[in-house]
Amino acid sequence: MSDTMTQEQRHRCMSHIRGRDTKPELLVRRYLWRKGYRYRLYDRRLPGRPDIIMRQRRTVIFVNGCFWHGHDCDKFRMPKSNTEFWQQKIERNRRRDRSNRLALKAMGFNVITVWECELTPKRRLMTLRSLDRTLSRLLLKQMGDETYADTPSTTLVAAEPETAEYK
Repeated sequence: MSDTMTQEQRHRCMSHIRGRDTKPELLVRRYLWRKGYRYRLYDRRLPGRPDIIMRQRRTVIFVNGCFWHGHDCDKFRMPKSNTEFWQQKIERNRRRDRSNRLALKAMGFNVITVWECELTPKRRLMTLRSLDRTLSRLLLKQMGDETYADTPSTTLVAAEPETAEYK
């Protein structure tokens, strides 16, 4: 099916989509606040301008939209019109995300990515609890309590910090 909007209408519509205070991001922020986590938002001095910054924990959280960051899930589908433009744009976004993650890790930050598809109503609670466990594990590791911090997880859970095996 072809696009029902003209090129100008589509451009205006897409240009009004903003990357701040999105619904998935607000869900994560509200959950973290209720759990007692305190954070800052969008620090320009950090690579990639992370959505959530916990300086004391040396942790940043990105809440990414599946379309804009080309996530391999049901929510991402390449547009049928202007395909070459979108492929290049999404590939640029992926490269930029990767370089930002590497730069943040080099600065000593733990980097966590939460995807929009992980916050659908069916998966939301599991994802948010997993995020809480991950942050708790990082805090224990920071405090030097290795008993719980490095306990290997038998299942792959959402919102885990990126390690070499998941790249």
